[in-house]
Formats: sequence, structure tokens, C-alpha cells
Amino acid sequence: MNKRWNRLIGIAILPGALFGQSLTGTWQGVMRSPEDSAARRTVLKIPPAEGDFSRGDFYSIDRPYLAFPAYLAFSAIITLRGNVVKVSMPGIGVVYEGNLSADRNTIVGTIKRGFPAPVTWTLKRVTRGEQEWAIPKPPTPAKPMAADIDPVFEVATVKLSPPGAQVRGVRVQPGAVSTLNMTPAELLAVLYDVHPHQIVGAPAWFSSEKYDITGKTEAGGRPSQEQWQAMVRKLLADRFRLAFHRELRELPVYALSVAKGGAKISRTNSKNERPAIMGRGPGNWLFNFTSMSDFCKLLQGLLDRPVVDRTGLAGRYDFTLTSTPDALPAKNPGPNALTPAAADPPPELFTATRQQLGLTIKATKLPTEVLVIDRVEKASEN
Repeated sequence: MNKRWNRLIGIAILPGALFGQSLTGTWQGVMRSPEDSAARRTVLKIPPAEGDFSRGDFYSIDRPYLAFPAYLAFSAIITLRGNVVKVSMPGIGVVYEGNLSADRNTIVGTIKRGFPAPVTWTLKRVTRGEQEWAIPKPPTPAKPMAADIDPVFEVATVKLSPPGAQVRGVRVQPGAVSTLNMTPAELLAVLYDVHPHQIVGAPAWFSSEKYDITGKTEAGGRPSQEQWQAMVRKLLADRFRLAFHRELRELPVYALSVAKGGAKISRTNSKNERPAIMGRGPGNWLFNFTSMSDFCKLLQGLLDRPVVDRTGLAGRYDFTLTSTPDALPAKNPGPNALTPAAADPPPELFTATRQQLGLTIKATKLPTEVLVIDRVEKASEN
């Protein structure tokens, strides 16, 4: 949850009584995280309304820049009815309600959802002559690799992962790509956005032996997703002698569709946001600027079948999803639950998706593309 403090949140403002006159300006306040009791200075900037809507920015300026930099935008909605200010931030699961003071320069309220316990948040408008807190600038991003380069690894090491290794995944840096504790089947699924069940004809070791792979290239800059994937694909073909072809086969799949009553997710139209999917604990996910295709990719990483998008929903969305994973006991949902005071655990994934998102996941069979392995060999270590 602490990562939420280092993010910039774009706020869409709905019309309300004297909204523009009441809330335009810079608001500052201190939140105290219930997780570590650390005080976080926060800044909310609300420009004049443009017709019925305005857009503001929320900053938490005391957090270091971690995996998700502050310029990453999360849409939220803020409303004013009388003196009651309500803020909903779907991308991080936060719901806040406060009261606007008589002089309309202070908002006192509580974040009621999104933390393990209610969080008091008081904001004061910065009036003329008062010191505004400086907004940290995002770190300079790594220089990207030239788009017209088709890079290869000049040097690469392939080793079996140490027994009992826990850390796994892909790390991309300027001039280097590393994969940790992954089977060739898992890596192939990542490289081609398929479920492991869409890989057929491979020997048993392909899905059981785990490798650490590091490749370095002399091409300057940080490779794009397409570029690092291309380099790793070439490495698999060279070091594992991997060759395959594609076929359509009827497979058991899950189809994601809109439930009766309609979808319950918020569409995002911002041009400044970046896609992000964040895990806040087992079964607890935050989705920012996420397409249904991206959501299906996450789901099929959790489920035992490929997941096919049949929603018909175009564009990108902000939403949260909280469920009880099958591997966990159905007890108290713990500190990462969206509703901290809830006595009951969140539902399992299928029910949670229907209830919280208005989407259904149904088992079916559909013609689905598979990768048929023609040849593969164990790579020699080096």
C-alpha cells in the first residue's frame, strides 16, 4: 500500500454547487499512514473548471520514487454537494469524504476505503503569501534504445536457478535483460502473451526446470518491450535450439464478458496516463489505464485456462479487484482489503469479478491459437 503515496493522480471533477469558486486552488495537508505511522505531505491542485468539469493533480511528496513514479496518473472523481466533498479514486481503491469549512479554505474528512483502517485527511487551501510545498520532479528516465534497432545479445549466460529461489520475473535495464527463476515454458508464455496450456508438444523438463538468464547488448539505451522480447526470443532459438509453429485448436478457455446489468468499471480518457497493474497483496489488484486485453492477460496468469476477451469494451479503464485466492483460507481478508471493517472475507475471483466489476468469467471451448514445439534442447550452462 505504501507505493500509493508516490503517485500523481489526475482528478476529474463533477459539477456541484459553487464548485469552481469553492475548490479552485492549491490544497495541502498531511496524511499519516496506518501501516507505518509515517506522516506524508500531500498536495491537491485544482484548476478552474472548464465548463462542468475540471482536472486536478494529487501528489504525495514525501515518498521516494519507487517502481511507480509520481507522474503516473490515476483517475479519480471528486464531487461537492453542499459542504460535503467526496473523492473516489478507482485506480487505487480509495474513497474519501470530508466537510468544507465555512470560509471554504479547509476540508476535514476521512479516507474510508483503501487502507487497513480509516485515515484522517485534512486539506487547507494555500492562500496568497503562504508557502507552497515544492512538488518533486520525476527522475530522468533512462534513454530509450533507438526504435529502428533490432538488437541481439552479444553476451548471454544461462544457468539453472538455485534450489529454493523465490524471486522470479524479468528485469530490463539499459543494455541488459535478465530473467530469474523461470521455466522455458513460462518465459515463452511471457514472450508471446499466451497461457502455458497454449504451448503443446514440449518435453516435461520444459515446464519444470527453472533458469536464470542474463543477456547484454552493445546497443545503447533501454530496450522497449518489443526489443527485449525479440532479444530473448533469439536467445531461446540459439541456446535452447527452440523451434515451433502455430496452429488453431479447440481448447478449454474462459470467456470474459459483460454481466447482466452492465459493467461497473470507470473508463479513462486521459492522454497522460500510463498502463499499470499493481498487486497489493494476495487477491488484491489495482488497475490503472488498463484495457480488457491486459486484464485478460492478468486473469490467465491466475487461472488454469487461457482467457479470451468477449466484453466488447474498447478503451482503457481504472478499477480495483479484491478476492480471496483459492490457496488462502476464507477468513478475515486482512489489511489489504478494500473495506477494512468488513467481517466477511472477499469472495473468490469469479464472484468478485462479477460483483465488483460487472464482468463474468465463464468456462467454454473455443478455437484458440497454440504454439506447437517442433524442436527444443536443454541449454548448456555457462
